[in-house]
Amino acid sequence: MPVEFLGIAATHDGSETHPRSGPSFDKDYTLRLARAHEDHGWDRVLFAYGSGSPDPSPAAAFIASRLEKLQILLAHRPNVSYPTYAAKTFATLDRISDGRLTVHFITGGNDHEQRREGDTLTKDERYARTREYIRIVKKIWTTHEPFDHEGEHYRFHDFVSDTFPVQQPRPGVSFGGSSPAALETGGAEADVYCLWGEPLERTAEQIESVRAAAAAAGRARPPRIQVAFRPIIAPTEELAWDKAHRTVAAIRDRREKGEATTVRHHRRGAPENTGSQRLIAIAAEGERYDRALWTPTAAATGGAGNSNALVGTPETVAQALLDYYDLGVDILSARGYDLLGDAIDFGRHVIPLVRAEVARRDAERARREARPAAVAEPDALAAGRR
Repeated sequence: MPVEFLGIAATHDGSETHPRSGPSFDKDYTLRLARAHEDHGWDRVLFAYGSGSPDPSPAAAFIASRLEKLQILLAHRPNVSYPTYAAKTFATLDRISDGRLTVHFITGGNDHEQRREGDTLTKDERYARTREYIRIVKKIWTTHEPFDHEGEHYRFHDFVSDTFPVQQPRPGVSFGGSSPAALETGGAEADVYCLWGEPLERTAEQIESVRAAAAAAGRARPPRIQVAFRPIIAPTEELAWDKAHRTVAAIRDRREKGEATTVRHHRRGAPENTGSQRLIAIAAEGERYDRALWTPTAAATGGAGNSNALVGTPETVAQALLDYYDLGVDILSARGYDLLGDAIDFGRHVIPLVRAEVARRDAERARREARPAAVAEPDALAAGRR
């Protein structure tokens, strides 16, 4: 099966290891970073969402109007706009991008962050709202006649959009989360289910949970699986591990000074979301797993978001990614700590290795599948002669 790579569409050059050098929306840097992804083999980039961060929708439109191939994954929180408005916004962006949009719906795993924009629902209530929201958006994208909606969270009457996406029947829907409520919602509604990088055994368990949730929802085909990592690569193993330890030291230094992004945006304390709790628990059990997974980066950030690293040479990291591909993961998400430089290095040195091996395996599989038919053909001819 084909493999895809997702990077990050940051609007400035700051990360967990160093502060940004300019405004929160640096137009030139945003374009440079997106172009680096397009020029170095990446398939799409994520425009993330934060309560005080630049609005990702116009930032995505800015990039879509300037680049021709790079696909867009737009993060969206249902609490910030009504679904009728959001569906038109997404359809317009899909038009601007000539059909390159996927929407990533974020339910929100931190009460403090949600309340910054007036969202006071409980976690389970937020998941119920997200499920209703996604269904409404899908219907608006695909319905050309006016309709009413009377739901638990949204009510409107006689609505019909005059703005439809390029993609038919609709753009893709992306979703993530590790709690039972997340699995139920995403299993029912997502085209792509997003996981944070965990050890192989636990990732396999999560994939099975997603598939079971999809089956329980009556779906014949489960969502595609995406897994996210923070790769730390260098020409030799020794240099890669030295770089990894320097990275963690920089994260801890910024966190102790109260400068890290995770400190500014969220209060200190144990994380509320299940995904971060899982990362912290995994880090507490050990630093290294499988071929290259390293957990101190997650521990240093308090399990904030995509934070487990893959450490090693490009060859080592490529083989580690292929281990996840073997589990059924076909979208690999990665971002470094030097966003621009790491995007270029990963695109140059890791992506080609993974793609080449996937192509080799696909070709071998095709040969194996074709072989029985080729062998059977002479037998059939002989039977015809008899």
